[in-house]
Amino acid sequence: MSALPDVVSPDTPPRQLNASVQARRRKSLLRKALTYLVMTAVALLVLVPFAWMISSSLKRNNEVFTVPIQWIPEEFRWSNFVDIWDRIPMVTYLRNSAFLSVTITFLQVLTGSFAAYGFAKVRFPGRDALFLAYIGTIAVPWQAYMVPQYIMMQEAGLTNTFWSIIFLQAFSAFGVFLMRQYYMSIPDELVEAARIDGLSEYGIYRRIMLPLSKPALASLALLTFVNTWNDYMGPFIYLTSNDLWTVQLGLRSFIGQYSADYAMIMTGAVISVLPIVVIFLLGQRYFIRGIATTGLKG
Repeated sequence: MSALPDVVSPDTPPRQLNASVQARRRKSLLRKALTYLVMTAVALLVLVPFAWMISSSLKRNNEVFTVPIQWIPEEFRWSNFVDIWDRIPMVTYLRNSAFLSVTITFLQVLTGSFAAYGFAKVRFPGRDALFLAYIGTIAVPWQAYMVPQYIMMQEAGLTNTFWSIIFLQAFSAFGVFLMRQYYMSIPDELVEAARIDGLSEYGIYRRIMLPLSKPALASLALLTFVNTWNDYMGPFIYLTSNDLWTVQLGLRSFIGQYSADYAMIMTGAVISVLPIVVIFLLGQRYFIRGIATTGLKG
C-alpha cells in the first residue's frame, strides 16, 4: 500500500482524501498521547521525593529507611505533627519566616516594578548602559560581596536584627529585569497617550502599568517569596538569637539535636513546605501567564 500524500490535491478522490485526514488525526493523537505520557512520567519522578517525605513523616523512626520502601505506613503516626511543636518553637520560626518573606516580597515587587518602568518607558541619557550595568550584577556571585555586606551591617548595628536581611534583599536586579521585559511588551503608544492626557509618570505607573502587569507581578512575588522562605545562609549569617530564627535555621538546629529522629525531621520538613505549596496553588495561574509572556519583546 502506497504512502498517503502530505498535500492533498483538488483531484484527490473522496475516499483517499478521507483516509488521509484520518491518518493525520491518528498521528496528531499519537503525538499528544506520547507528550502527555512523557510529561506524566517526569512529573511523577519530581513528586517521588515529596511523596517519600510525607510518607516518612507519618512513620516511626525505624520504618523510615526500610528496604523496600513502604510507601503506605502500617500505622499512621499523626502524633508526629503534634509532638514537633513541643520539641522546638515552631510557631516562632514560622512567624519569623512569614514576616521576612512577606516584607521582602512586597519591597522587591515595589522597587523592581518601579525601577523597571523607568528602564522600559522613560527615556533619559545612558538608560540602556545603566540597565546593562545593573543587570550585570546578577553575574557577580554572592560570596564575592558577602563579607563587605556583613561589615556594613555590623558597623550600622543591624546584625542580629531583621533589618539587615530586609535592607539587603529589598532590591533585586532579577526583579527589575523580569518586570522590564514584561513592560516592553506593553505598547509605547498607550503610555504616550496617557502623557498627552496630562497623566504624570507616577500616575502612568500606578494607574496603567501596574494593572496591566498583574501576571508578571504575581510571578515576581511568588519567586521572591519562595526564595526568601527557603533562604538559609542569610539568616544564618545575620541572626544569632533563637527568637529571630527562621524555619530553616530552626530545622537545622533540630537536626543537630535529634539527628536520629528521622520521622520528626521529615515532619518538620513537611510543615515548612506547606506554605510554599499553598502559595503556589493560589497563584499558579498568574505565575504561568507571567512566565509565558515575559520576554516577548526585548
